[in-house]
Amino acid sequence: MQTYFITGTDTDVGKTYVACHLLNKFRQQGKKTIAFKPIASGCHLDPNNKAISEDALLLLEAMTESLDYDQVNPLALLPAIAPHLALEKNQQIISVKDLMQYYERIKKNSADVCVIEGAGGWRVPINAQETWVDFVKSVCCPVVLVVGLRLGCINHAWLTAEAIQSDGVQLAGWIANEIDPNLLCKEEIVATLQAKIKAPYWGPVPFLIR
Repeated sequence: MQTYFITGTDTDVGKTYVACHLLNKFRQQGKKTIAFKPIASGCHLDPNNKAISEDALLLLEAMTESLDYDQVNPLALLPAIAPHLALEKNQQIISVKDLMQYYERIKKNSADVCVIEGAGGWRVPINAQETWVDFVKSVCCPVVLVVGLRLGCINHAWLTAEAIQSDGVQLAGWIANEIDPNLLCKEEIVATLQAKIKAPYWGPVPFLIR
């Protein structure tokens, strides 16, 4: 099974939309897909008083194979804050080892592709010692970087791409997510990033698909 980890230059850059976009592309290629969002913060309570992530629901809808909600999103947290802080408020401590146990359970599925979505950016902490970097290294999968096209994204994207590669992780490619329909010089920004980021450009995700 080919696995990709989806990270972003920041929070709210459209990682979930891009992850769903990729799942749909793989579906069109005839591939069986699953998704995994280990930690989600900013969740809401459903009628049964269960914490639910809207992002995880979108991933469940986009993938081809059938998994239970808790398999796709084992850790759903209510506070809309960084995952390690939300876990602390919930009096939980989660390690990369814990996340790997969740991942190993869904890895038994016969899917061709697994798309894993992180929370926040590349070096967001999971606990006081570990970050998403440690998790991705444990999974041993390439990373897809989502760049939210908005003012200031050149610096964020270039730094994040360099950080991923300096951490010894493969940057499979990057995607330009058009989150600001009024952004000036969009094509020039993408061209600048193509020149600066030493990884393949997988193309844009238009604003209108959402």
